[in-house]
Amino acid sequence: MPAPLLIADVPWLLYRAFFSLPKSIVGADGQPVNALLGTVNAILAVLEARPARAVAVCMGAEEATYRVQLYPGYHAQREEMPPELATQWEQAPALLEGLGWTFATDEDLEADDVMFSFARAEVTGGDRDGGALLLTGDRDLYQAVNERVAVVLPGKGGADPEEIGPEQVRERYGIDPALVTDFIALRGDPSDGLPGAPGIGAKTAAELLNRYGPLEEVLKVARADDSDMRLRTALALSENEELLLNFKRIATLVPIAGIARPADRATDFVGGARVAADLGMRQLAKRLEKLAAA
Repeated sequence: MPAPLLIADVPWLLYRAFFSLPKSIVGADGQPVNALLGTVNAILAVLEARPARAVAVCMGAEEATYRVQLYPGYHAQREEMPPELATQWEQAPALLEGLGWTFATDEDLEADDVMFSFARAEVTGGDRDGGALLLTGDRDLYQAVNERVAVVLPGKGGADPEEIGPEQVRERYGIDPALVTDFIALRGDPSDGLPGAPGIGAKTAAELLNRYGPLEEVLKVARADDSDMRLRTALALSENEELLLNFKRIATLVPIAGIARPADRATDFVGGARVAADLGMRQLAKRLEKLAAA
């Protein structure tokens, strides 16, 4: 089976590493490089377990303007980025590109949208039978999962990475990946500041979607005179219909025009070691040099 395209969520990886690795890991200027180190190590660990034909590393806007316009509370609860992370954020593209990985970003849309676009391009373009692996902890990307696209999570404690395909999405949410945006609209997404429908949790959201279909059909039943839905649920939905539809629009990832499948490209360990050394990341540079010589 052809090797997949590995698509990495750089913002998620940077935040994850910054708050899990000690800030005593510093570079040439004495400033923390823990987020950079953790990001590269996480991608390398996945590549070791699941060799890829190429790697796409994605960033984007903090939040898409149109999503905030649909719901001002979107991302409103997120704290300002720490300065020590902001510096590494700016350094990340050069380090990742130095490793031979395809870097892509977008000024208007978010990293999730960029990742989604690469996954679509991978499975619809060319004549390959391979697929895509989305390295992210953001469950919004479960909507992209299908028979050729999976989410992959770094392994814990040296374990192999965990892959989340359609079956695993159904096990976690009780719905098919095609209904993930509808599920988010109903249940809400605290990480994005979306409250969902009042009084409706994950179990009820899944039950409604499995019984009636997508959100639009659920809302149609809720406002029907002869609805068989519980009155309290029907009222919670019908009284918030426009808001819930906006939540679904916010949760739905947007394909970006012009994003093409990256060419096959092996990781450039020598180039990565050079950039790592310039940043004062001596241990990473040595590791990459060893991988180049292997």
